[in-house]
Amino acid sequence: MPEPERDDTRALTVVMHTAFFVLLAASVARYLARHADGPHTPWVIALSALLAALYVLGPVLGTRPSPRRLTWLGLVVAAWALLVVLAPSFAWCAVPLFYTGLRTLPPRAAIPLVAVLTVLAVAAQLSLAGWPDPNLLLAPPAVAAVATTVFVVMQRQAARRDALIDDLVRTRRDLAATERREGTLAERERLAREIHDALAQGLSSQRMLLQAADRLWDTAPDTARDHVRTAAAIAERSLAEARRFVHDLTPADLAEGGGLLRALHAVAERETTPALTVRVHTEGTPPGPLSAPVESALLRIAQGALANVREHAAATTATLTLTCLDDQIVLDVTDDGRGFDPRTRTAPEAAGEPRGHGLPAIRARLRQLGGTLTVESAPGEGTALSAAIPLEPR
Repeated sequence: MPEPERDDTRALTVVMHTAFFVLLAASVARYLARHADGPHTPWVIALSALLAALYVLGPVLGTRPSPRRLTWLGLVVAAWALLVVLAPSFAWCAVPLFYTGLRTLPPRAAIPLVAVLTVLAVAAQLSLAGWPDPNLLLAPPAVAAVATTVFVVMQRQAARRDALIDDLVRTRRDLAATERREGTLAERERLAREIHDALAQGLSSQRMLLQAADRLWDTAPDTARDHVRTAAAIAERSLAEARRFVHDLTPADLAEGGGLLRALHAVAERETTPALTVRVHTEGTPPGPLSAPVESALLRIAQGALANVREHAAATTATLTLTCLDDQIVLDVTDDGRGFDPRTRTAPEAAGEPRGHGLPAIRARLRQLGGTLTVESAPGEGTALSAAIPLEPR
C-alpha cells in the first residue's frame, strides 16, 4: 500500500476508534445519570468495561479475517447487543462497529452484519422513544446504507488501483527487460558487423600473404619477407581497429585524417593484389562536411563489400564509386566476378555453405541512417552494390 494511502487509513482508523470510545463513554454517562440505582446498572457497567477491553484488543489481532479476528468480532457484537438490550442508548455505538465489520469481513458477509446492527439500533431507539418515530425508523438505515456503500466503493476502487499499479510495475519490468535484450542484441549485431568488415578482412589478407610467403620462402626469400612484413602491418592495423570498435570509435582510416575519400583510397590500396585491382572514383561534391556516422558507415560498407568480393567473387577488378548529390550520398561497389542470385544471396559455387554476414551487416548500417541498399547481380555477370544515405538539409 502506498505511504499516503496508509496514512489515510491510519487516520480514519484513529477517528473511528476515538468515536467508539466517546460514544461508549457518553452512553455510560447517560445511563448512570438516569438509572444509577437501577437493577441492571452493575451489568451495564460490567458489559461496558468488557466491551471496551475487547475493543482495545482489536488492533492487536490485525484486520484480516483470521479465526481469532472473527471470534473477537463476534464477542464485540455480542457484548454490544446485550448492552443495547439493557440500555437502548448504547445503540449509537453501532456506527463505529459498522466500520469494524466492513474492515474485517468481505462485503458479502459485512453487509448482512451491518443490516443486523442497524435493525438492533433502530429497535432500541424505537423502544427508547416509546412510539414509532419516522426519523428513528428511517435515519439509521439511511446512514448505514450510505456508509456501507461509500466504504465498499472505496475498497473496490483501491483494489482496482492496486491491480493497475501492479500491471504498470509488471509492464515497466517487462519493458526494462526487453530494452536490455534489445540493447544486448544491438551490441552483438554491432560487434558482428565490425568483426566482419574490419577484423575478418584483415585476417583474410594476412592469411593470403602468409600463404604466399610460405610458397616463396625458399625460391624468393626477399619477396616472402616483404609479404610477412605486410602481414604484420595488417595485423597491427587490425589490432587498432579491434580496440576502436570495442569502444565504438571512428575507424582507424578516418581517424588518420583526410576524410572519407582518402580513407577509401587507403582501403582500395590495401585490397589491391596481383589477382585483384581495386579502383576509386568520385562524382560530385557533397554540399557540406559529412557527419561522422555517415563517413564511418560508408567506409565500413566499402570494407565489407570488398571482403565479399575477395572471398566469394573471384573477380579481377572492383570499383568504388562515391557519388555526391544534393540530398544523398551514394557508394557503388562493382566487380567483374562470378556473381550470384540476390534472391538467395548464395553464389552458385558456394551453394551449401553458410551465408555470410556481409549483406545483412550492410543493410543494418544503412537502416540506422535511413539509407537503402540495392543489389544487382546474376551468375557469371558480376555484382553491383549501391548504398544510398540521405543527407540532412543544410
